[in-house]
Amino acid sequence: MDFTFDEQQRDFRSTLRAFVDKEIVPVANEYERSGRYPTEIVAKMKQMGLFGITTPEEYGGLDLDKVSFTLVYEELARGWMGIAGILGSHNLSCWMIARHATAAQKRELLPKLASGAYRTGVGLTEPGAGTDLQGIRTTARKDGDHYVVNGTKTWITNARHANVLPVLVKTDTTVSPAHKGMSILLIDTTTEGFDVQRDLGKLGYKGTESCEIVMTDVRVPESALLGGVEGRGLQQALSGLEIGRLNIAGRSVGIAQAAYDAALVYAREREAFGRPIAEFQAIQLKIADIATQLQAARLMTYWAASRADGGKRVDMEAGMAKTFASETAIMASLESMRVHGGYGYSTEFVVERLYRDAPLMAIGEGTNDIMRTVIAKSLVAGHGVIG
Repeated sequence: MDFTFDEQQRDFRSTLRAFVDKEIVPVANEYERSGRYPTEIVAKMKQMGLFGITTPEEYGGLDLDKVSFTLVYEELARGWMGIAGILGSHNLSCWMIARHATAAQKRELLPKLASGAYRTGVGLTEPGAGTDLQGIRTTARKDGDHYVVNGTKTWITNARHANVLPVLVKTDTTVSPAHKGMSILLIDTTTEGFDVQRDLGKLGYKGTESCEIVMTDVRVPESALLGGVEGRGLQQALSGLEIGRLNIAGRSVGIAQAAYDAALVYAREREAFGRPIAEFQAIQLKIADIATQLQAARLMTYWAASRADGGKRVDMEAGMAKTFASETAIMASLESMRVHGGYGYSTEFVVERLYRDAPLMAIGEGTNDIMRTVIAKSLVAGHGVIG
């Protein structure tokens, strides 16, 4: 059993780590406090090809293996989780398009998306439908060679910067079960009636926008139907979320790593009663717990990613990695704050940002409660085997 990176993965991680340490870590707190969008960081990520990590090479992408894919999010989230979010939704969308789109749709969109000339995200969640995607109310009524779309989407990352947005709609509201009438439309965001109405306030996850979108009689050509066949939208979305959960697991590991690094540095430097607090057993126990769960989360994430590289469905593996790693991120950020004492509550230290960013990892790409049901169903059905 080999738990080491190959040479290409090691070099790639070194490049990512140097970029994060130089370009993101020094400015993350300042950018977040001021509400500044990280335009310069995005431009550098375009130059590095990071907007094309899930796009096939024939369309100008990097087409990374899934372990390297998770490394991208681990390293970026170690610096600032919001930056990882900018890439997360974009590359999930690119993966769906690369896997499900028609040849014409791939030729038209993927080269622009891989370079970052075009940006994208995913339009799934609605005010009344998040976990239960079959409960969406956004409709797409056929009118000649167009669809007329009406509805609202919420918590949409990259909404203000997206050129094209895959939107989950109901093309048939009468069929049962509901998923048979669901499709994804690749909507040009400049189309009349497509309105990004507001940015949603958030506890953490700053740096990238999360918006509410209202679509009023938006006319979308039938050529924008993902894959060219109606009724496959939910399956297309769920296949993307499976890979998205590896992204969330990687981000969670990055947050936990940053929390561990901060706790260890502070414990070595902070003195109480005439010696560094790292010498006190109570502090040592916290650091040991963070480090142990962090490494377990990292290995589980790489395991799930390597299974995906084997061409297998990874509902169970990605669900396990996402659940365990996100809970680890929450634990690590809180325990790191406790190591810091009062300074952990200060905006001058990174740990309070980590504490605010971590909870989203237990919610995004499917809540951890839902992940547990996904894991259990896979085990009961015999698709997943443990031991």
